[in-house]
Amino acid sequence: MATRHLTRSGALGALALTVFAAATVPTHAAGLSKVKVAFLMPDEGSTRYEEHDAPGFRAEMRKLCPSCTVLYQNADGDASRQQQQFNSVISQGAKAIVLDPVDSTAAASLVKQAQAQGIKVIAYDRPIPSTRADYYVSFDNEKIGRTIATSLVQHLKSIGASTDGGVLEVNGSPTDAAAGLIKKGVHEGLASSGYRTLAEYDTPDWLPAKAQQWVSGQISRFNKKIVGVVAANDGTGGGAIAAFKAAGVDPVPPVTGNDATIAGLQLIISGDQYNTISKPSEIVAAAAAKVVAALLQGQAPSSNATLFDTPTQLFTPSLVTASNLKQEIVDKDVNGKPIEAPAVLCTGRYAAGCSKLGISP
Repeated sequence: MATRHLTRSGALGALALTVFAAATVPTHAAGLSKVKVAFLMPDEGSTRYEEHDAPGFRAEMRKLCPSCTVLYQNADGDASRQQQQFNSVISQGAKAIVLDPVDSTAAASLVKQAQAQGIKVIAYDRPIPSTRADYYVSFDNEKIGRTIATSLVQHLKSIGASTDGGVLEVNGSPTDAAAGLIKKGVHEGLASSGYRTLAEYDTPDWLPAKAQQWVSGQISRFNKKIVGVVAANDGTGGGAIAAFKAAGVDPVPPVTGNDATIAGLQLIISGDQYNTISKPSEIVAAAAAKVVAALLQGQAPSSNATLFDTPTQLFTPSLVTASNLKQEIVDKDVNGKPIEAPAVLCTGRYAAGCSKLGISP
């Protein structure tokens, strides 16, 4: 495995999400036409790929190269299927492949295979640690882990949660290198918190049902000693919340999340989840399209970090709690639309919670 090397510019913490959009290539890539590029995503467990990432990538590619063709595939959590899809887009003539790997380790051979044929590979969202891709673009995963953990710790202290208790840590998939970075950030955020980690778990394939099953066992084991849960995304956080509710625990201890999914945001609105991370996927998808255009024109895209020996662009995400959900999710917009519309969030039993937060459908 390549040595992990990470450098950041001093301004990374204040990086605006729009910086990269203006920094890499012109609005229209004049030297690019009739090229096939692939956008290979890892799973259908999250709605983000179909609803945000793929549309964002296609939209930016249309701006940069109206005559280019985007080959989109989703592996539905199957590394073997992703390998077949990778081989398929190569046979179809793709000149660049944006890859969000199901299995970060197994993806190394795919990168080498493509590069041997002169095909550019851009690692997307999840890094590929054991080999050098042509580029890596993502939100800052270590910072995500550190942010959700420190936010939880601050909240626990503010409500007077006893340090005699501790937290559960529900990590992401062990085959996902991004999950490993989030996990590292969580450990950093908890290190000097005063709250011990009672137990932690790497959730296979990020499956909420697996997270729920594990947390159920820990509730039986630790009971009232559990003062909070650091969950690596909204799916595992939702699984943890479901476990507490099934066990009759009321109130549910504060639980973190990540991805600002509709389900996660609604759990915050209802008071069941404490935080999540907003990282509008369209922003990173558009950045990946600009990287593709630059590389295929022989240009070197700008970067603000080096991660796993790969030039990298990291974007800074936003922490979301009930106190700023309206500001960060409803009032902000991407491509002229709210990140999530009130009409989507405030359905049924969530209407009352929205009203309390000043969100009107």
